[in-house]
Amino acid sequence: MKISQLIAEKRRDSEFNQMYEVEDEKLQTAVALYKARENAGLTQAELAERAQTTQATIAKIERGDNVSFEKLSSIAHALGKKLVVSFD
Repeated sequence: MKISQLIAEKRRDSEFNQMYEVEDEKLQTAVALYKARENAGLTQAELAERAQTTQATIAKIERGDNVSFEKLSSIAHALGKKLVVSFD
């Protein structure tokens, strides 16, 4: 069985699907921050300095840890961007 088939099967369970969605959203945030930082040509430490936070905080976000909207907003501004949230 392929992993995609297994995931599709597991997602039929509402509890599993809810947890899957939460983790997927955290992953999307992590990837978005990583790409924006890389596109800006910044290291984690450089971005942290601009955002007045720590390199460890940037690393945690990039690996999918929870983060506040306030922190994400300050990081977005440090990248010269704005934080946009949508409910699709």
